[in-house]
Amino acid sequence: MKLFFSKRVCLAALGVGAAALLVAACGGVRKTTAPLATSLEKSRCTRNADTLLVMLPGAYSAPGEFEREGFVRAVQDNRVAADVMLVDAHLGYYNDKTILERLSADVVAPARSHGYRHIWLVGISVGGFGSLLYAQTHPGELAGVVTIAPYLGERVLSTDIANAGGLARWNGPLEDPPGSNPRTPNETQLWQWLRGYVGFTQTAAARPPLYLGYGVDDRFAFSHRLLAAALPAERVFMTEGGHDWPEWTRLWLRMLPTLPLPTCPATPG
Repeated sequence: MKLFFSKRVCLAALGVGAAALLVAACGGVRKTTAPLATSLEKSRCTRNADTLLVMLPGAYSAPGEFEREGFVRAVQDNRVAADVMLVDAHLGYYNDKTILERLSADVVAPARSHGYRHIWLVGISVGGFGSLLYAQTHPGELAGVVTIAPYLGERVLSTDIANAGGLARWNGPLEDPPGSNPRTPNETQLWQWLRGYVGFTQTAAARPPLYLGYGVDDRFAFSHRLLAAALPAERVFMTEGGHDWPEWTRLWLRMLPTLPLPTCPATPG
């Protein structure tokens, strides 16, 4: 299933001050390839991990930044018995509407064939948006989703939700872009799906566990707070600061130990 992703998302996701710079940046989006480029970091404590953490970067981040900023090392330091896959899912895949198709064909399906029973998506910024859309459109495939500072659509949509009294009271229309496939998800439909996390309902139980982290001064924090109100408090993490790696790393270091992931066997004393 393909997704609707307007050019406005490109501009909003970058968060650069000058409009001219935004247009120039979006014009320089990298070309996509098939299959997606990936790299696998094997667990150091188990030979045949059945859990895979798939990390999706922000709009213009490289997957290697997850290593540079300590995300992979934290998995090892916390003795998590899981392999880590870094995916070069840059903004080009969102702009050409192939991100969900490529994640399914190049990441999730091969992972299943290699014996991974539990697959988690860990996404930052636009990668968090893609993680949520994948969970929405591929029910039953994911063991969990971790979104750090996710892009959640345009501010006008979040304002509508806030004016309605929050996600629990909002009943926004499921509108499709003109000429689009009715089954193609858009930002409004994503929020409708997220509404299923409100309370401890059967609908929420049918969705993968969702963890949210964000900086209190993040440019998307208005939307983050709306989503946070729909989630159990123990699945929401905040830190000082805005939309950058120092905040994201702090959040990951706090979130990782709380995730229901397998741990390495105890070392013989």
